[in-house]
Amino acid sequence: MSNNTLVKKKKKHGMWHGTTPGDKVFLCIVYGTIILICLACIYPLYLTIIASVSEPNDVFNGKVNILPSGFTLEAYTHVFQNQRIWMGYGNSLFYTIVGTMFNLFLTIPTAYALSKKRMYGRSFLTTLFLITMYFGGGLIPTYILFRNMGLIDTRWILIINGGMSVYNIVVTRTYFQNNIPETLFEAARIDGAGEFLVFFKLVLPLSAPIIAVMTLYYAVGHWGSWFSASIYTFDPDLQPLQLVLRGILLKSEDMTDLTDPELLAEAQRQARRALVMKYSVVFIASAPMLIAYPFVQKHFVKGVMVGSLKG
Repeated sequence: MSNNTLVKKKKKHGMWHGTTPGDKVFLCIVYGTIILICLACIYPLYLTIIASVSEPNDVFNGKVNILPSGFTLEAYTHVFQNQRIWMGYGNSLFYTIVGTMFNLFLTIPTAYALSKKRMYGRSFLTTLFLITMYFGGGLIPTYILFRNMGLIDTRWILIINGGMSVYNIVVTRTYFQNNIPETLFEAARIDGAGEFLVFFKLVLPLSAPIIAVMTLYYAVGHWGSWFSASIYTFDPDLQPLQLVLRGILLKSEDMTDLTDPELLAEAQRQARRALVMKYSVVFIASAPMLIAYPFVQKHFVKGVMVGSLKG
C-alpha cells in the first residue's frame, strides 16, 4: 500500500485510525497538557483585559473572573490623561528601538566573525566571551565604572549597558555555521568579493530568520526592563514605561491610616480606581509586543529551531 493511500485513509477515518488504546491515552494526555499550558498562558492576559474594562468595585471585590462586570473605559481615560505614562511610553519606545539596533550592530558581526574557523584568535575570543557568562564585576563596580564614564542619569546608559548578550552570540554563531554553506563564501571570494561585501550582500540576506529572533529577544528585553533604569537614572523624564508602572503600583499599595470617614472613603475609592488602572496600564504596556510578534512569528520559529537544534 502506497504512502498516499495511507494518508488518504487516515484523513478519511480521522486521526485515531490505526492507533492502539495506549497511543490514544498518550495523545489525550499530550493534548490535554498542551491545552492546560495554553490556558495558563492566555488567562492572565485575558483577565487583565476584562478587569481593565470592568467596574472598580467589582474588580476589588473579586467578582471579575470569566466575564467583565459593568463595561467602562474609565481606567483608560485616567491612564491616557496621565502625562507620566505617555512620557514613559515614549522613553520605552526610544530605548527599545535604538537599543535593539545597537544590540544587533554588535551581535550579528561578532557572531559572524566567531563563526569563521580561519579567524586568528577565534578560540581565545570565544573563551573570553564565555567567561563573562559566569563571572562579572558586580553591581557596585559597574556603577562606579559608568559614573566615571559620565553615563549615569543619561539615556545612553540604558542602551550601552548590556549591549551584547553572549548567549545570543552563541545562538547566532551556530546559525551561521550550520545554515550558510562554506562553498558560497568560496565562490564569492573567487569572484573577488571582500569580507564586507560578503557580509552585507550574502550573509545578511540569508540571515533573516536569526535576525528576526535576535530582534525579538532584544526588543522584549528592552521593553520589559526597569531594574537598570531604577539603578542608573534619577530624572523622572528618563524613566521607561515599566518603571513608571512600578511607581503607580507601589503608590496604590501605600495606604495610610485615616480617621476622617470622608477622607477614608475617598482613599478607598482612589485605591479601587488605581487597581483597575493597574490592569489597563499592564495591557497598554504589553500591547506593542503582542502586535509585533505575529509579524516575526514565521522567522522567529524557523530561527529558533534551526539555530538551536542543529547546534
